[in-house]
This record gives sequence, structure tokens and C-alpha cells, in this order.
Amino acid sequence: MAIAARFARDLPRPRFTRLMWARTHAAPTGGRATWWLLVTLVVALNVVGLVMVLSASSVQALRIEGSSWYFFNRQVLWTVLGVIALLVAARVDYRFWRRWTTHLMVASLVLLVLVLVPGVGIEVSGSSRWLGFGALRMQPSELAKFAVLVFAADLLARRADKMGDNRLTLRPVLTGLGAIAVLLLLQPDLGTTLVTGAIVMAVLFVAGVPVGTMAAVVSVSAVLTLGLARSQPYRWRRMTAFLDPFADAGNTGYQAAQGLVALAAGGWTGVGLGESRAKWGFLPAAHTDFIFAIIGEELGFVGAVTVILLFAGVAAVGVRTAVTAPDRFGTLLAAGITTWVSMQAFVNLGAVVGLVPITGVPLPFVSAGGSSLIIGMATFGILLNISRQARVPKRRRPVAAEARA
Repeated sequence: MAIAARFARDLPRPRFTRLMWARTHAAPTGGRATWWLLVTLVVALNVVGLVMVLSASSVQALRIEGSSWYFFNRQVLWTVLGVIALLVAARVDYRFWRRWTTHLMVASLVLLVLVLVPGVGIEVSGSSRWLGFGALRMQPSELAKFAVLVFAADLLARRADKMGDNRLTLRPVLTGLGAIAVLLLLQPDLGTTLVTGAIVMAVLFVAGVPVGTMAAVVSVSAVLTLGLARSQPYRWRRMTAFLDPFADAGNTGYQAAQGLVALAAGGWTGVGLGESRAKWGFLPAAHTDFIFAIIGEELGFVGAVTVILLFAGVAAVGVRTAVTAPDRFGTLLAAGITTWVSMQAFVNLGAVVGLVPITGVPLPFVSAGGSSLIIGMATFGILLNISRQARVPKRRRPVAAEARA
């Protein structure tokens, strides 16, 4: 048996198989603890998501579909597919994605254009963000976030010695981001645009782009965004409604106001799991964008802070993964994925608690949804692959111990 196993290992393999085998079957070199922490965090967030989707969607599911389990059953299916995507991505060496950079960018741009075609893109609540039919829908914006991340990380890793030349580093990255951002804003999808921009800015910062240059880019982007919002009165009202949602609680501030009411009703320990009042038709998108309000109402301050700490843990462990990555590309990719999860969580939580405008961004791993969960789990699997190959320096023994040795 031992001879047969050795013979099987020595057989020639296709290039793709050799790439996966060489990296994913190597013994961890110091990232085992980080790997387990990431797994624990993502499992905890998914469990919270399943429980709260069932609770938050039960009333609406019963009213619309005739079964309180309808949205929960769909979320279980998305979670299973997400776990499969995570396991596959965790087994494939993260460097593999570099060869698909161009394909991912082209596919993302084509799909984002198709979303805007009348009769092809699916419009919901004034935004055309989906492709598909019936219950089978996907958001190309989720793929676009991943595509622009891999594109930026790959380019800046290959041109590490040219970081002083903006024409070869900053300009092409911003061009790719700009193309994606314009198509996202046409949907319109400001929230995803902000998250995508934050991902690219994080990669640029870690790659070594001067802070002054990045500040200039962010300032110009902010001015353009405000100008776009100001150009239409209804956009401006929606953008500024979070500042005082109760001033127009029956119109533009309705959702924000109901979210705050739900959070306030939860108190310290909540009204009890499944006992939310807001989900009885008062709070729109209770099981999707505003699921955190239901968490705060049913589980109280304790439950809400627990969810926040889970995301803070993802951010902290993600940063450690980026710092200990085996190469520059791994560092940039891990930094981008960590920013992706952290920034999206911040935008969602900030909208619920009234810190930022409502943009329709789901809470990662927790909100109901298919595209966001599956692609989010896949990218998290890539982060797991990077952490598994981490190069953590060994601690140096004390001088006295070395002398004794």
C-alpha cells in the first residue's frame, strides 16, 4: 500500500492539478490558528444568519407564499451552495485566480451592461441589479467586486518595483474601477459602488501608493458622488434622510425610523427570539438589508454587540492573514477581501443605526440572499487558502536558553 501511494504521488499531473496539490496539501507553516479562527467566525455568522432569517421572514413568507419557512428554506439552499463554494475556493491555490483576471473583468462588464438592458435586467424598487428569472436571480455586482479586486491585486503585485509611476500602477487600477463604478451607479447601486471603491483603496494603500495621492482620489470621488446625488432632488432627499429620519417618517425616512424604533424596543436583552413586532409589516426588508434591526429588537444590545464583535474578529484575523501571506499578491488579495467584508458590514450596520444613508447593501453572511452569500463564501474560502499558507516567523528563544542548548 505504501508503494502504491508513493507511485500515485509521483504520477505526472496536469498543470492545474499540480498547482492545487503543491499548495493546498502542503503542511501549514504557522497559519493553523488563524485558519481555525476564520472558520469559527464564518460559521458563527452563518448560523446567526440562518436563525435570524427564519425569525425575520416568517410573517412575510406566510403572507406572500403561504408558508413561514419559504425564505428560510431558500436561505438554507444558498448556504449549502455557499459552503460548497467556500470548500472549493479553500482548496484551490489563491494564485490560480491571477490567470483569470482578464476573463473576470470582461465577464463582469458584460453582465453589468446586460443588467441595464430593458427586458433583460430585473428591476426591483427602482433599481435594476439582477439577472435571471423567477427565484433564480444573480447580482453581477457581486462578481464585479471580486473581479476588480483580483485585477488590482495582480497588477500591483506584478509592478511592485514601479509603484512610483502612477501611469503604470494607479492609472490602470482607477480605470478598471471607474468602468465598474459607472455601470454600478447607472443601476443605481451606490452602496456596492462605495464598497468596491473601498476594496480598491485598501489594495492601493497596502501596495504602497502615497497617502496624499489616495486622499486626492478619495476627495475627487466624494465630490463627484455628492454632485450626482445633488443633481436630482429625490436622490438628495434619500441621501440626507438618515440625518433626521423622523422629520419625514412617513416617506423618505420611514425605513430608517422603523429600524431605530426596532433597535430601541430591544433594550439590553431583547424582546425574545421570534417575538419581533417590526417584522409584522412595519419594517421593510426585515430579513435582508435591515436584519440587524431585528437582531437588536429580539436579542437586544447583547445580541447586537455580539454580531458586531464577530465582524470585528473577521477584520482583525483578516489583517493578520494579509500580514503573514506568503507573497505580495496574497497580501493584497487578503487585504481586499478583509476590507470587502468589513466595509460592507459597516455600510449595512451604519444604515440601520443611522450613521450613513440607506444604500441597500446586505449584511455579509447574515442577510437573506443568494449571490451575496455564495460569492462572499467563495472569497472567504480564498482568504482561508491564504491563511493556510501563512509564513509566521518563529519566536526567538531567550539568549540564556540558547546558551544552555
